[in-house]
Amino acid sequence: MTIPDPRLTDIQVGERLRIAREAVKLKQADAANAIGVARTTLVAIEQGQRRIKTNELQELAALYGTSANALLRQEAIHLDMVPRFRKLSESNDAGTDEAVRLLNDLVSAEVELENALGVGQTRNYPPERPILPGDVSAQAEHDAQQMRDWLGLGAGPVLDLITLMELQLGIRVYMRRLDGKVSGLFAYDDAVGACMLLNANHPAERITQTGAHELGHFNSTRRQPEVLTTDEEPSSREERYANAFARCFLTPARAVRQRFAEVTAGQSHLTRRHIILLAHIFGVSREAMARRLEELKLARNGTWDWFQANGGITREQVRQALGDAADRNVHSVAAAGPVPPRLALLAREASKRGFYSEGQLAQLLKLDRYEVRELLDGVENEESEANELIKLS
Repeated sequence: MTIPDPRLTDIQVGERLRIAREAVKLKQADAANAIGVARTTLVAIEQGQRRIKTNELQELAALYGTSANALLRQEAIHLDMVPRFRKLSESNDAGTDEAVRLLNDLVSAEVELENALGVGQTRNYPPERPILPGDVSAQAEHDAQQMRDWLGLGAGPVLDLITLMELQLGIRVYMRRLDGKVSGLFAYDDAVGACMLLNANHPAERITQTGAHELGHFNSTRRQPEVLTTDEEPSSREERYANAFARCFLTPARAVRQRFAEVTAGQSHLTRRHIILLAHIFGVSREAMARRLEELKLARNGTWDWFQANGGITREQVRQALGDAADRNVHSVAAAGPVPPRLALLAREASKRGFYSEGQLAQLLKLDRYEVRELLDGVENEESEANELIKLS
C-alpha cells in the first residue's frame, strides 16, 4: 500500500525524510538496510522519484526518532540549518552539534504552530551593516548607537534584551540548558528569519551579554551562522566587532559616563560598591562593567584585575549594596522558562483549538510532559473567564 496523501508531493515527502535521516546522522545505506530495501530505492524515495509505502514510512519514522504524522503534517516545516554550521570549527563538538539541532527543531516547531494557526511573524529588521575596513571598535560603537536609536531606547539601560529582540525586532530567541561550553548560536534563513539559542545554564548577565553579541552578528554578518563558546578568543574582525557591539549596546558611553558621575559624586576612590551599582543599573556583570570603565578611561587599566587580586567582589558585598534587588536579573531570566512568551501563546492557542495533543506538543517543543502541562495550565478556564466586552474580533 502506498501513501495517497494529496497534500504533499513525493518530492516534499522525500525531502522531509532526507532531513530527518541526516538529523540522526544515518547514512543512506544504513537506513535502507534497516527497512530492507536497496540504497538506490531509498535514494529514489528521497528524490521524489518513487512513492514511499506505508510500512516503509512507519519504519523510517521510528528509525529517525519521529512519527509518520510529524513527517506528513501539512503545516510542518522541515528546516535543514545543520549543514550551515558544519564548516565552523566550533561545530566539531558533540555539545555544539546537539545545540545546533535543538535550534533547528525549535524554529521548525514555532513556524509549524504559526502555519497551523494562520499567523505570521512580523520582522522589524534594520538594514544589515557590513563591517568595513578600519577601526572595528569605532564601527561597532556607531552601529550599536544606531540600533538603539532604531529601537527607541534613548540612553537608558536595556532592561530585557531577550523580549526586546523577540517582540520589537522579530528575532526568534530561545533559551535552553546547553553544554557549558556553548554560550549561544545565531542563524538566519530566508524562510524563517533570524534566530538565536542561548544557554539557560549561564548566569543572567552572561546570557544578556551573549544575546547582545549575537545581535552584533545579526547586524553585521546576518547570513553567516555563528557559534559562541566560552573559551573563544575574538581573533577575527567579525568576533571583535560583535564583542564591541555588545559592550556599546548594553553600556553606551554617554550613559555610562553620566551614571558614573552620579554614583561617584563626592568620592575620591573607585570602590567595589561603585562597580556593583553600575553593573546592576546596566544589567551586566561586574567584570564587564569594570572593563568598560577602563575602556572609557573612567578607571585605570588593571582596575578589575586589582579587585580580583584583593579579594574580588563577594556575594555578601553585592547584597549589602543592592539589598533585595540583588537577585532581580536572576529572577527575570528564571521566569522566562524554556518557552519564550510568543511561542507559549502559540502553543496554548493550538492546544485550545484541539490542533495538538499534550504529547504532540511535548515532542514538537522538545519538552517533557510536566513542562507542557505547566505551559498549558489554565487554558481550559480562559474562555469561560473571558468577558464578552473584551472579546477579540
